[in-house]
Amino acid sequence: MRHVAPFGHRAPTEIMGADVLPGLKQYLGQRFGPFHCWDPVNASMIRHWCEAMGDTNPIYTDVAAARAHGHAGLVAPPTMLHTWVMTGYNGLRPPGSATGNAFEVLDTIEQAGFPGVVAVNCEQEYFRYLREGERIHYYAELESVSKQKATALGTGYFCTELSTFYNQEDEAVGSMRFRVLKYRPANWNLDNG
Repeated sequence: MRHVAPFGHRAPTEIMGADVLPGLKQYLGQRFGPFHCWDPVNASMIRHWCEAMGDTNPIYTDVAAARAHGHAGLVAPPTMLHTWVMTGYNGLRPPGSATGNAFEVLDTIEQAGFPGVVAVNCEQEYFRYLREGERIHYYAELESVSKQKATALGTGYFCTELSTFYNQEDEAVGSMRFRVLKYRPANWNLDNG
């Protein structure tokens, strides 16, 4: 098994450039969480996911096939990592979850005249398969904020949240970097807000 350094094992990326909004650096590296799952990893959600995605790998839906491939039972597709801890449409989290948010920095940037937001990319790393019955939780931190950049959408800041996922025994099982651009649209001026 691969060793995973504990959360917060390195310093967050620095904010660079003279064009940085005052106060952004205070958000870097603050740990938020835990954020818990509503349900344990389960066969029903795995089956629905596989049907929706067209994933026919039998280790996700057939116990005998999973065992034949060296697993003790069903495992979840790795890409379901974040699925277990997502809020519902009502935005609520399960009892015992933290209330903070690593992306609180977005409010500060918006108040400075950057109202647009667009998801840029998402990178996931899977340390191992999630097993049926495991209860997943995660902690998040603002890993980086870029210097102000000009893009086709407008000028703004790339903000990256790093989430580290754990099972009920606090074993790290995966991580995710989610990056957004918080920007001022190219044809927008401060009088529009």
